[in-house]
Amino acid sequence: MHRVVHFEICADEPERAVQFYRNVFGWEIRTWDGPSEYSIVTTGDDGTPGINGGLVHRGGSVTGQGINFIDVPSLDAALMHIADNGGDMIHPRASVPGVGHVAYCRDTEGNSFAIIETDSSAT
Repeated sequence: MHRVVHFEICADEPERAVQFYRNVFGWEIRTWDGPSEYSIVTTGDDGTPGINGGLVHRGGSVTGQGINFIDVPSLDAALMHIADNGGDMIHPRASVPGVGHVAYCRDTEGNSFAIIETDSSAT
């Protein structure tokens, strides 16, 4: 079974959103040391149920809206399975250095989601 492993929050003013989520939920939010502007959101301890995510400027987002990332063992196989079942890809495969490979899709009801194949050697 494939699980949601990451979420992404889009913001018009990321610093304002960072302060909101820190103040309201006590989340730890730090700047990602990667090739694009992105903040890593930690929502709790590793031993507690839940997932962590990210926060990105809305203009730097593929969808411009909040999105969930679903872990898959093979991005290419998942994309074929999505298409075979009436979904479609809205942004092609892209690599996230040190993280893996992602693609953005839409289900049969118009909902956007992303799939991720973890690969720490991704460049």
